[in-house]
Amino acid sequence: MNLEVCPEMLDGPTLWDLIDRRVDATPDALMAVDEDLRTMSFLEFSVESERAAAGLANYGVKEGTVVSWQLPTWIESLVLVAALSRLGAIQNPILPIYRSREVAFITSQADSELLIVPSMWNGFDYEDMATDIAVSKHPMKVLVSDRTLPQGDSTMLAGRELHEDDPVRWLFYTSGTTADPKGAKHTDGTLAAVARGMSDRLALVPRDRAALVFPFTHIGGITWLFSALRSGCSLILVEAFDPHRTPEVLARENVTVAGSGTPFHMAYLAYQRSLPTPVFPDVRCFPGGGAAKPPQLVRDVRDTFDAPVLSGWGLTEAPILTMASVDDTDAELTVSEGKPMPGVELRVVGRDDLDVGSGDEGELRAKGPQIMRGYVDASLDADAFDDRGFFRTGDLGRLDDRGNVIITGRLKDVIIRKGENVSAKEIEDLLFAHPALADVAVVGLPDADRGELVCAVVQLADGVSAPTLADLSAYLVGSGLMIQKVPERLEFVERMPRNAAGKVRKPELRARYL
Repeated sequence: MNLEVCPEMLDGPTLWDLIDRRVDATPDALMAVDEDLRTMSFLEFSVESERAAAGLANYGVKEGTVVSWQLPTWIESLVLVAALSRLGAIQNPILPIYRSREVAFITSQADSELLIVPSMWNGFDYEDMATDIAVSKHPMKVLVSDRTLPQGDSTMLAGRELHEDDPVRWLFYTSGTTADPKGAKHTDGTLAAVARGMSDRLALVPRDRAALVFPFTHIGGITWLFSALRSGCSLILVEAFDPHRTPEVLARENVTVAGSGTPFHMAYLAYQRSLPTPVFPDVRCFPGGGAAKPPQLVRDVRDTFDAPVLSGWGLTEAPILTMASVDDTDAELTVSEGKPMPGVELRVVGRDDLDVGSGDEGELRAKGPQIMRGYVDASLDADAFDDRGFFRTGDLGRLDDRGNVIITGRLKDVIIRKGENVSAKEIEDLLFAHPALADVAVVGLPDADRGELVCAVVQLADGVSAPTLADLSAYLVGSGLMIQKVPERLEFVERMPRNAAGKVRKPELRARYL
């Protein structure tokens, strides 16, 4: 068993090629372990995936079949992905938080022929929902999977079709809030490009134990599967993140790469602070992404665990365009999202649609091997790309003198108060350092006199007295914030609403406080 196999030898044109090459390299190495101590080696993963592929073939799945699936982060979910890849199906992972409206829309637009769901999970009846959707959408079938998949004789599987191009194999839908979700078309090649870059930036090696504690159906979850196959590292699976139980599982499994974003890192900090001894003694980095990263959080993680937060920036349409590296300085890691991934080209564009000067803020636009192949609804493509073929990310940012990307906000998250642009992120970063606040969000609310007013929504830390608006105003001014940006309204929440990727649901907050 060669644990020192060169990662470049593991790159292949398809996910299944990657599986074959990993099995040849380290067949008996641990691939995955879950919270119930179930384990699977890379060889076992391949064998089980072919059996499931044969079972799904008996169910009618073949090359080009569109299969939607909405399963938790289970070992069987990893097996399902590989089985569908072995058959050449087009798969559509759906976040478990989606309900009837979103799932019906997605399966209809994707033209799904099969929908795979658990019967009941986390208190919700997925089988009932899927059955209702299928009744109105023929000829879509429903397959209920509770940690089981159809089984068949893998020796009866047909040979895999070879493609000179890189066909679309994945349909990932963005987490829509008020509008319908948008489906991004990806290939094995776009996801493999992300895995190559991420594996290198994190310096993943076979002895690493990486936390997969967010929904596997997220594009980041699938990317971690590619990365594990490429690097040979092991995945620690948790089906639903819990701020108390999940750190216990990661500690038990000796996590070394503890992801994967702001709310998770906040939970790890809170858990560690409740105990006198290190809970993750061998952790070497905390990958992050999906949600804004307050600089104070990065400092706290470094001080508490003696390990860096290595954050990345991207979108469902363009996953992990930039990522920090184990070689970056703390000064870089605190404020930036790292440098562009291999092959990524960025533009920073002002409101006049012209490139801005070095260090100036503008909309970030990107080209690269991980960019989607367009939307499922092709009518959206024209607005998604500019006349030079760069994807419009909608994120505001700038490049520092070392090539790091510094995100300053969203085009849609700029509050216009009396004609002046106010960055919500600037205020959030300052408020996050306040000792009485556990979580913060800043939103703009309609106001007759100002156009928009600045509203701070905060979650209190445990056991503290609530600050007043005047208290927080004085704190912000003392931190250097100009008076024109100080919030005019303060609201408290028991728990900050976040989506599966960890992003604050700001439309929900705006609607709540109108």
